[in-house]
Amino acid sequence: NQALKLIAQGADIIDIGGESTKPNAKMVSIEDEVSRVIPVIKKIRELNKTIPLSIDTRNYKTARLAIEAGANIINDVSGGMANMFETVAKYNVPYVLTYPEGGFSHDMMLFFSKKLEKLYSLGVADVMLDPGFGFNKTMEQNYEIARNLDCLKCFNLPILVGISRKSMVQFATKTNANTALNGTTALNSFLLSKGANILRVHDTKEAKEVISIYKCINDL
Repeated sequence: NQALKLIAQGADIIDIGGESTKPNAKMVSIEDEVSRVIPVIKKIRELNKTIPLSIDTRNYKTARLAIEAGANIINDVSGGMANMFETVAKYNVPYVLTYPEGGFSHDMMLFFSKKLEKLYSLGVADVMLDPGFGFNKTMEQNYEIARNLDCLKCFNLPILVGISRKSMVQFATKTNANTALNGTTALNSFLLSKGANILRVHDTKEAKEVISIYKCINDL
């Protein structure tokens, strides 16, 4: 039902995950993760044949089953652990490569350079880069990477950002997850100006409005 609502609001991709990636969240077993995501993927695919579906997982086994069930994209928050690259190469699907470590923009650039070298050696070419805001990063590191997001343009790959209602927004605006929409909108606007191509959000309607305004500014 949530997926159909997001599609109606203009979502271009539906991202489906069965394990929370919030700080200090408990890891779930592969069996639990699969039982949560596969039925949802199959049901959405029954109801909508064309919307791209992304499987948000750090486990290559879950990714494999999700692709076989109808998902189109692997969104890997682990940065390429345990056979994930080989799985992407085998199924020849678009792949979101996340920088899940702490560090600043120069550390992120080095990470992506090394990971992309391996992906390209396996024949994987359709890659999106996610700086991993909030993943093992201090507030200073999050905002330093945001300021320098345009450094990722040198890879000539789409840049995906996910800051929706996260702690870096709450910190700056003195809000909580329930009241951080306005701050999310402001930060998404800035990240678009720094080169972001894809916004991963909870609030589709508001994000589409941000993109519409950004396009008008640049067209003018």
